[in-house]
Amino acid sequence: MFKDSTSVSTLKAAPGREEKRSELADLLTAYRLMCYAGNMAATYEANRPVCKYVHSTSRGHEAIQIATGMQLQPWDFVSPYYRDESMLLAMGFEPYELMLQLLAKADDPFSGGRSYYSHPNSRREDRPQIPHQSSATGMQVIPTTGMAQGVQYLEQTASSLLRTGPGGELPVVVCSLGDGSVTEGEVSEALQFAVLKQLPVIYLVQDNDWGISVTAAEARAMDAYEYAAGFKGLERMRVDGSDFTASYAAMETAIAYVRQERRPILVQAKVPLLGHHTSGVRKEWYRTAEDLEKHAANDPVPKLKALLLKHGVTPADIQEIEENAAVYITAAFDKAVYAPEPAPDTVQQHVFAPTPVTTETGTRNPAGGSKVVMVDAALHAVEEIMQAFPEAIFYGQDVGKRLGGVFREAATLGDKFGDHRVYNTAIQEAYIIGATAGLSATGVKPIVEVQFADYIYPGFNQLVTEISKSCYLSQGKYPVQTLIRVPIGAYGGGGPYHSGSIESTLLSIKGIKVVYPSNAADMKGLLKAAFLDPNPVVMLEHKGLYWSKVPGTQDAMAIEPAADYILPLGKGAVVQAAHPRDVQEGNSLCIITYGMGVYWAKAAARAFPGNVEIIDLRTLFPLDESLVYDTVKKHGKCLLLTEEQLNNSFIQALAGRIQQQCFRHLDAPVLTVGAMDLPAVPLNMGLEAAMMPNPVKVEEAIRTLLAF
Repeated sequence: MFKDSTSVSTLKAAPGREEKRSELADLLTAYRLMCYAGNMAATYEANRPVCKYVHSTSRGHEAIQIATGMQLQPWDFVSPYYRDESMLLAMGFEPYELMLQLLAKADDPFSGGRSYYSHPNSRREDRPQIPHQSSATGMQVIPTTGMAQGVQYLEQTASSLLRTGPGGELPVVVCSLGDGSVTEGEVSEALQFAVLKQLPVIYLVQDNDWGISVTAAEARAMDAYEYAAGFKGLERMRVDGSDFTASYAAMETAIAYVRQERRPILVQAKVPLLGHHTSGVRKEWYRTAEDLEKHAANDPVPKLKALLLKHGVTPADIQEIEENAAVYITAAFDKAVYAPEPAPDTVQQHVFAPTPVTTETGTRNPAGGSKVVMVDAALHAVEEIMQAFPEAIFYGQDVGKRLGGVFREAATLGDKFGDHRVYNTAIQEAYIIGATAGLSATGVKPIVEVQFADYIYPGFNQLVTEISKSCYLSQGKYPVQTLIRVPIGAYGGGGPYHSGSIESTLLSIKGIKVVYPSNAADMKGLLKAAFLDPNPVVMLEHKGLYWSKVPGTQDAMAIEPAADYILPLGKGAVVQAAHPRDVQEGNSLCIITYGMGVYWAKAAARAFPGNVEIIDLRTLFPLDESLVYDTVKKHGKCLLLTEEQLNNSFIQALAGRIQQQCFRHLDAPVLTVGAMDLPAVPLNMGLEAAMMPNPVKVEEAIRTLLAF
């Protein structure tokens, strides 16, 4: 049973000689690190023209941060936030390393000059593991909880991927955040999941009463400790985060509790804010002299200095620590200032990690194979993946054994692999998507599902802020291996919240891949490749093609490929060729499309035998540009077809690229056919049909193009 004992120091009142020496050594280390942090802040302030990039410092927060960093082990995981420089120092990072990031230098060990100060990531064997850290306050709580989710799964399966201490000590996960961010809705999603699954995570909330210029009284009805009481099963502690010994004792208690009991806890540390919010938002702009004086009274540095004097450390010894720190920081800063800038030609590196799947392999049409519908091809692909990869898990809304997915796309998986590998989640799209960043960092390979494309938007914050940027800003150290399955598209009466298309919105995000198969064989091969890709992949799966029940979509059924079949991303396909005679005579055109568009195109092309070549893109990013451009140049006439609303869409953007790349080969304007530009798909099936493309509309466009 946990007991909130933050007022009881674990540094015993009457220690023996060795314990006393160890305690004093820790206090001296902490004071030295505080002096480093203080001199760093002062140096940055004195050199504002040089320190031109926005940054925050840890002044006022040093005690709780150092107390935490000193006790974390290399097998632990931690997500610091942007004010946690003192925690990084306590974990063993050198001031010079931090300064390289401050000044955006080439040798910045975290991001190579791409991200802000105190936005670390590290896979060093001798330090706690730190995945990519973003600037969005509170957003790190979901990925960090995902790390704890991953650690728990590795424990449950006795996986060799789980790293432990020399005595078998289990890892803990620490999520550090400011008090203002606790009001974020995504924090609630993470806390809910942590207590539901009883995950081994510590939420360290550093409460300084300010959120830029917003006071605690303006922004919240309760502090983090009080808020935590609403999450049944979440233990909680309060501590004076300006008192080093109290902070050390609190974190020692919290870490021991989580390391042994494997349950979550929230620690609220009350701290002063002595520096500016950031270098660009100065404290004197919005804080009164009385407020600044009140915070200064709780400065951790003089408190620890007084404690050292009580322990018999002489003023001269303390002065020596202070003077050495000043000299050391000055030298480190001077060295960092003259460190080389990043080479401009490195700017495109690390957008994606290299994928092992570059060629089509395996048997696409096995002898004696039978046709399957798309939904079953996907189901079988996931089953084969989970059989081959014990680190693979599958979760989302209603995918557990009771239902197996609202489209039966996960049927039987829960029974075959157990509740620890296939399970339901709450309606938490942000958590479903964002947790995969943390899971991937631990070595778990998540497959997740968003139930309908229309409901992916709550997860966009995580997809954009955390997942898409991780590989690039960590210089390839933390690509996020995640496969996000999304049923999509209109299918007859689904209405405005179950029929939408989202590919253009997804494709505006750089750092993710987007796949859109149109038949069962492609579905299985692409899903396998998407899982094996070390990068984030969103697979769009058209609901109207799942069972080939929509008239004209029987060809979506295909002979099921063998278990070894893999189809690389970024390779389009010619699904119907034009007759060479018509091509030679200039009486042909190409239709470039994907998803349901393939079947509209095939139906329309029957009225023009030999005149139409149809390209199925299959992957929207990376795009098979060579196939697209070569095909357009071959025919000179091009029709782009999509189910999406046209205005400002992916298809319109592709039309512009084609005209730029193929202008000299075009015999007619590039035409586009898509849905009407309406805010939503109407429920009434007659209205839906009027909005959507269909073979008749495609025929009209073909006729127009061939007339040129």
